[in-house]
Amino acid sequence: MPTSSGQPRIPELDVIRGFALCGILLANVQPISGGRTTAASTGVDGSTWLGLLVEQRFMPIFALLFGIGFSLLLRSASARVERPRVLLLRRLLCLLAIGAAHFLLLWWGDILSTYALVGLLILLPSTWLPRFAVATLGPVFLLVALATGDGRFTLTAGLFLTGSALVRYNVIDRLPKPGWITTLGLAVVAVPVLLWQTTVQPGDRAFALALATGGLLVAAFYICILLLLLRTRLRGVLQTIFTPLGRMALTNYISATALVRAIVAVFELDAITTTDVVLIAAAILTTQCLLSTLWLRHFTQGPLEWLWRWATWTRRPPTIKTWQNELRS
Repeated sequence: MPTSSGQPRIPELDVIRGFALCGILLANVQPISGGRTTAASTGVDGSTWLGLLVEQRFMPIFALLFGIGFSLLLRSASARVERPRVLLLRRLLCLLAIGAAHFLLLWWGDILSTYALVGLLILLPSTWLPRFAVATLGPVFLLVALATGDGRFTLTAGLFLTGSALVRYNVIDRLPKPGWITTLGLAVVAVPVLLWQTTVQPGDRAFALALATGGLLVAAFYICILLLLLRTRLRGVLQTIFTPLGRMALTNYISATALVRAIVAVFELDAITTTDVVLIAAAILTTQCLLSTLWLRHFTQGPLEWLWRWATWTRRPPTIKTWQNELRS
């Protein structure tokens, strides 16, 4: 099925995006709720299984995919419009508006506004640079992020540029199959970093470095594992679960915030345990997976994705029926 830009979809990216969305919700339930954490909670000490395997492990995947999607859209738009960067500017400004609304109305921890700002300041200007410069700047930003402990802006910029470079070097067009040796190697390297994380306290400079380094290593491990499993008999199961979530990531990300706040209000949860986090996330993700699957049977994309595309291209996007009729004509 084509993407909103008219290109054939890359199924693996939808699965990875949906998987990342699940992890992001697990990490965000407690801060969205605003509830007091308990001894069984995560997110604070970073030594529980959620702190080690979830916290800061999925945003790197999402940021990398954003850089990939941005450059894929630029490539597609360059063949369709005279001024593709103006189109991308509109897309980022629209995302900034969505993120600002999310921040002001629902949750202070919104990441979309950060993505939009970094996109405007770093990603969009990088489209005028040669690809080797983008491929060099990506790792440089990542190293600076690790050195400074900036796990938001600088790290996001590095991942955006790395994702863009993967597209510009055509790596995404022929997704490589990571070997089991590479995947296990990432796990082996990540283990001592995670053990290090358990020995330092939040607020320490070393904790920020351990968290960010572990996040990048675990994120890379997750991506490799998914790419390997997508070449096995589990491909169908993974696509059934994660593809609908990934194709409606923007809609699901925003709606998840509203759902968490509603659940906390209804059940009057003033203290959030790890069990609460898992149960709330599972309930929301199951509901979103079912609704996304049903929605995509009738429409090409989610409602917020549809509006975002409309603002990007400044023309009303087609529905699934229109798209099918165009194929027949």
